[in-house]
Amino acid sequence: MPQQPPVRSTSPRPPRPDASMSLITNVMDHSLDDGYAEAAARKQAQGEGGMPKTLKAKLGLAACLVLAALVVTVGAAQARVAAPVVAKERQELIDRIDRETRTADELEGTVDKLRDDVSARQRAALRASGGSDQADLVAVLSGATAVHGPGVRLVVDDAKEASTGGDGGNPRETTGFADTGRVRDRDMQRVVNGLWASGAEAISINGQRLTALSAIRAAGDAILVDNRPLVPPYTVLAVGDGNKLSTRFQNSADGLYLNALEQNYGIRTGISTESDVRLPAAPSVIVRTAQPSTGKGTS
Repeated sequence: MPQQPPVRSTSPRPPRPDASMSLITNVMDHSLDDGYAEAAARKQAQGEGGMPKTLKAKLGLAACLVLAALVVTVGAAQARVAAPVVAKERQELIDRIDRETRTADELEGTVDKLRDDVSARQRAALRASGGSDQADLVAVLSGATAVHGPGVRLVVDDAKEASTGGDGGNPRETTGFADTGRVRDRDMQRVVNGLWASGAEAISINGQRLTALSAIRAAGDAILVDNRPLVPPYTVLAVGDGNKLSTRFQNSADGLYLNALEQNYGIRTGISTESDVRLPAAPSVIVRTAQPSTGKGTS
């Protein structure tokens, strides 16, 4: 019986494990482009590759290296020489700033002393002009002297998370303010006017005594009282009949306005009666227009 030839398997050969990475395999196997490899082989065959062979070429390479080292050395030496000069100039600038700061502090101290002296002379002049009782009353009403007595303490502060924008539909934005969570100068104006109307006899904001000539204004986001910037929270002290003053203010239109700010915009407020509050004298009371009348009657 004739022998049958072996039967070959017709099943496909298993693919290479890296068959799906042919591009990466090609890059790894041919890391140098064929054109570059050919050019490098040609230069090596002609003796052009590698280090210079002739004495002239070697001397030129050495000269270039010496020149580069010289440039680096000179640059480092110049930087080292200039460093003390820069440090000296910096220290001189710091010393100058310190001197000017001390001078400004001394001038500010002198201004405060002169302001106190002017206030003392004004109070003395008031007493000398028309009797002690009348002079004391005028000094109290004009804010020229420190006062104390029963009254109220009103604290007004910004909202915890003051908004930085808005949709333009809020009534507080109509005057140009976009941040509805911030206390504004006009808010403090209404607070002060409401306290005056409710019977306050003397008022201060953050230790700044208010007079008939005081102005509450804005400079950007800051509130100025007589051109002095204040920072929140704003503590308003008012001398008067504490219980009546507190009740009248909270029931007044300005008190209701402050309550609306608290309810609608998160402005934080708090009012309490005090048995004794102390207000400082105003820094200076300068009258430029009004003059005292010398006659007892008018014609």
